[in-house]
Amino acid sequence: MLVFGIIQMVASQIPNFHDMEWLSILAAIMSFAYSFIGFGLGFAKVIENGRVEGSISGVPTVDVGDKLWLVFEALGDIAFAYPYSTILLEIQDTLKSPPAENKTMKKASRAAIFITTFFYLCCGCFGYAAFGNQTPGNLLSGFGFYEPYWLIDFANACVVLHLVGGYQIFSQPVFALVEGWLANRYPRSWFVNKPYTLKLPLFPPLHVNPLRLCFRTAYVASTTTIAMAFPYFNQVLGVLGALNFWPLAIYFPVEMYFVQKNIGAWTRKWIVLKMFSLLCFLFTIMGLIGSIQGLIKARFS
Repeated sequence: MLVFGIIQMVASQIPNFHDMEWLSILAAIMSFAYSFIGFGLGFAKVIENGRVEGSISGVPTVDVGDKLWLVFEALGDIAFAYPYSTILLEIQDTLKSPPAENKTMKKASRAAIFITTFFYLCCGCFGYAAFGNQTPGNLLSGFGFYEPYWLIDFANACVVLHLVGGYQIFSQPVFALVEGWLANRYPRSWFVNKPYTLKLPLFPPLHVNPLRLCFRTAYVASTTTIAMAFPYFNQVLGVLGALNFWPLAIYFPVEMYFVQKNIGAWTRKWIVLKMFSLLCFLFTIMGLIGSIQGLIKARFS
């Protein structure tokens, strides 16, 4: 985790989202690589076992309360599965026109949702069919698969490289928001606005800004510290997914749609979308509660 944090401190000095095309492509390739490996190993394990492990009711528990906590935590994990709404506008801003950016983004979103859903279902279903109630939270690093060692190691290397790019893709909008606000707030500050050129051997000139260097380094250090304090894969994903899902993926898009299409209150479409938003809000609350309970339980057990 420390090594990963150090790498992110360096990578976070990439000026903005528009300079990350190469990193985004690398992360996408790595994502496809380890997803195919996880899917293939799960499928091969089911064939090797000659039967489907697990049951339709899932992991057995002592009482109904424990089962509900696990279900709530799973809702948080599912909410984390589609977090790209937080960077959708930044991605759209990198597209060229014609055709219109929003039309291109709609096609890309449909393709992305179809592809990710396919891999989620295949890896999740075949993973559970392969190991049943003993399925680890992370198939590739949770000691689900042991052989072939070289393929497992390669898949985990792909995961790390994907996370290097993924961390930056989701952090750059935060960097831009904070640094843009400070630049408007303090337009004459040398610390905020003045760039410095740093020349290193064998590397192109690097433009460094004092605010960028300090703020982004502190940001990465804080997230690395939190990750080391709570190294619990499923529970942390559940908390993050629940916190982001309803406000960013449901509430704001629905409210923006009302304004854009001039939909009046208490019309049929307004009622349906409000009910949809309320239902997602309830799922988010359940996912957040279950994930926090799982996080506390894992931390102090």
